[in-house]
Amino acid sequence: MATPARAVDGATAQQMFQSLQQRAADMGIALRTPPPEPTTCCGRGCNGCVWEGFLDAAEYWRQEALLQLQG
Repeated sequence: MATPARAVDGATAQQMFQSLQQRAADMGIALRTPPPEPTTCCGRGCNGCVWEGFLDAAEYWRQEALLQLQG
């Protein structure tokens, strides 16, 4: 089974979360809840945008999930 790639936006993050959660469920492993998507983006492309923080948190979650799934 292919390893989901790093998320680049909200849609790919949700796909990645779903894929890894399904794999974990199939193996009987409980993963922590993925980070929530931001709700306060102003859409101006700010330096330090809330989406940058979300994508970093999503990557941390992905790495942690992959470690648990290697088990």
